[in-house]
Amino acid sequence: MSEYLLDVRNLKTYFPIKGGLMRRTIGHVHAVEDVSFKLKPRQVFALVGESGCGKSTTGKSILRLIDPTAGQVIFDGQDIAALPQEEVRLLRRDMQFIFQNPYSSLNPRMNVWQLLSEPLKTHFNLPEWEMHKRVEAMLDKIGFTPDQLHRYPHQFSGGQKQRISIARALITGPRFVVADEPVSALDVSIQAQILNLLVQLQQDMALSMVFISHDLNVVRFISSEVAVMYLGSIMETGPTQDIYAQPRHPYSRALLSAVPSLDPQRKKVRHALQGEVPNPANPPTGCPFHPRCAYATDLCRRQRPALTEQFGRMLACHHPLED
Repeated sequence: MSEYLLDVRNLKTYFPIKGGLMRRTIGHVHAVEDVSFKLKPRQVFALVGESGCGKSTTGKSILRLIDPTAGQVIFDGQDIAALPQEEVRLLRRDMQFIFQNPYSSLNPRMNVWQLLSEPLKTHFNLPEWEMHKRVEAMLDKIGFTPDQLHRYPHQFSGGQKQRISIARALITGPRFVVADEPVSALDVSIQAQILNLLVQLQQDMALSMVFISHDLNVVRFISSEVAVMYLGSIMETGPTQDIYAQPRHPYSRALLSAVPSLDPQRKKVRHALQGEVPNPANPPTGCPFHPRCAYATDLCRRQRPALTEQFGRMLACHHPLED
């Protein structure tokens, strides 16, 4: 039996570009390019990177909310990417998704009872009293009271809406959850409450989680391992504390140097990047980061670096930083 609950292997997701009078495919957007990582039971694994780097598409491809173009997604010994949709639907009770924006992910015509009981009706054949028992238990976990059961989404604040979204994802008792920037649409004052709730639920329910965010301080708080993505590819992955203390990839270093310091006495060295992110519909040859990398050589321009173990972590770089 594998020690990993989830094993993502060479995942690729391309979106066709249509053009001409016949709307033929004239190219592809390389949203996810050869992503590989593993997730242990009860582990929180984070995906970080700039907006548009493919984090959310990776998460949705893992759960087959978007069908991947190629690769394998091994969940508990089964390749999700190769299963027919009907069989994937049966696995939904064990794999759930927390969406970024609760304002658009909750049906405004459904009250809290309907929102939370619908997944139970879909995946389980339960009597009414059992559903009420499970819904009320979940309400208690997210800090709601039974009198809020028949209210509608517009009657709640943004933070309360996200609590409902989290409860809806966890009501079936999943083992694995993808949380797609679950606090980015909320006020800063509310973000800490939602993060603490996620941490508590993750521990209480023994969840494995892929946590997607562009907020590096949030990632440092919640995850044990992190993967840094750029232009659809993983540049570096390893223990969160190790990568934050000493990033080895030039992109990781630039990304982390942009995080504001909470200590006004501490002076940080900024490693600003030059140029713009390349077009994912026409990615550069070789290393995807080489057009913006100060250490790029002819080898970087010609040959794409493989994700290999270096310095006790996985790196996709021909010239990793040594200090």
